Amino acid sequence: MSTTMRALVLRRHGGLDDLDVVSDYPTPQASEGHVVIRVRAASFNYHDVFTMRGMPGIKVPLPVIIGLDMAGEIAEVGPGVTSWKTGDRVLVNPVNKKKGLMGEMLDGGMAEYCLAAAEQLVKMPNAVTFEDAAALPVAYGTAHRMLITHATVKAGQRVLVLGASGGVGTGCVILAKLLGAEVIACASSAEKLDRLKALGANHGVNYQDTDWSKWAVEQYGKPQRRTYDGGVDVVINFTGGGTWVPSLRCLKRGGKLLVCGATAGYDPKEDLRYVWSFELQIIGSNSFYDEDLAALMDLIAAGKIKPVIDKVLPLEQAREGLRLIADREVIGKVVVTP
Repeated sequence: MSTTMRALVLRRHGGLDDLDVVSDYPTPQASEGHVVIRVRAASFNYHDVFTMRGMPGIKVPLPVIIGLDMAGEIAEVGPGVTSWKTGDRVLVNPVNKKKGLMGEMLDGGMAEYCLAAAEQLVKMPNAVTFEDAAALPVAYGTAHRMLITHATVKAGQRVLVLGASGGVGTGCVILAKLLGAEVIACASSAEKLDRLKALGANHGVNYQDTDWSKWAVEQYGKPQRRTYDGGVDVVINFTGGGTWVPSLRCLKRGGKLLVCGATAGYDPKEDLRYVWSFELQIIGSNSFYDEDLAALMDLIAAGKIKPVIDKVLPLEQAREGLRLIADREVIGKVVVTP
């Protein structure tokens, strides 16, 4: 390993112009309890857009290499690491228990090499590619925990997914179909809906020209308070904002509203009458754990799921990859191969 490497570096908060691919960033050295990984694939999340722009109350130590999700081979093993060896293929859980998130509080995956604590590593099955593994942690890990770990979706249920074309959204569509659900995907264009139907969504609703909540009521009937007729069983809502009350309105009695984020606002208008009248369950899900990531890789290895990757780009085009995410021009993930 040379003493410097190529990396996508954020020097100050702002826009895409504040990100640069440099060739002289110091290569990390293995330290106690840590390994250095030769990054073979990394993927963007909308979280990287927030990091670039700056988030209120979160002080990011700049400059920083962005990118939460990464997979690669161990290039160097630090003192005290006994369970891993050079050459092992690993996926990195981006949550560092002592320092916070990779790509935010410490250097992330958009570089040739990355330092990670040994406890963050998850072994990759041989049948899983680096690109597929790197697509998983934040988006698919979150979806897996929300749907499978928490056992919220059952075969035959109607599941409506808001923001279905993004990373978490496509993960939810794929996993809900795997569980045997009837999936309603909501997205912003006919092209995105066509792609989502190709992934297995039973119905597509363009929320730019259709009120998706009214659509669900017209399609399945008005939810009834005394019976379990009408409405959908599950709404997956990581949007918040103005979508919250419409989500409550189209849920059947005993239905579940799953929430793992609030990209359009965390303090939405509320209507508690729906919650008690229809005995609704609001179920939160936060983050993902090693067992979620290992289970997802097993599903890939078994041929049961395939992560949706819109583009694979070289490191030199990484800034364009983040632009595509910021402008919501992709279905699924953008992967970078440093």
